[in-house]
Amino acid sequence: MKEVTKDMLIGQILQEDATIAPILMASGMHCIGCPASQGESLEEAAMVHGLDSDDLVSKINEYLAAKNG
Repeated sequence: MKEVTKDMLIGQILQEDATIAPILMASGMHCIGCPASQGESLEEAAMVHGLDSDDLVSKINEYLAAKNG
């Protein structure tokens, strides 16, 4: 996976790279395994959890950049 955007579905993100799950969980998204979350966009999930989706996208993309070097 090259880069995550806030309109991507949680399920899609985790299917492409499951190692992103700890980042989501550390941000407070502990329900990433529930069926409803799989169809939510990253932006929708961030809003529900009171998170800034742009900050979350930045954290994930920084992780991916470091991982994929």
